[in-house]
Amino acid sequence: MECEVMATIARVTKKGQATIPKALRDKFGIKDRVLVLATEEGVLFKPPPSPASDFGSLASLFPGKTSKEVVEGARSPDTERDKKKLSL
Repeated sequence: MECEVMATIARVTKKGQATIPKALRDKFGIKDRVLVLATEEGVLFKPPPSPASDFGSLASLFPGKTSKEVVEGARSPDTERDKKKLSL
């Protein structure tokens, strides 16, 4: 499989915003949201997974965890913060 490389330089605003060139958005089906991954080589932008394959595509990011464990882990900081607020 041959990989075509497209390179461009994008300006990053003070807010950290950069524009993904239209040719790349079209090629990879990027709409108004993008999955941002930090890799050893740098930042990787990918189209987000479709709702039908939501957890299946992200499973490799959470090896050995069920979807319930991932959701509970994401909610834990909020739950702890809320408990502290209520105990004041």
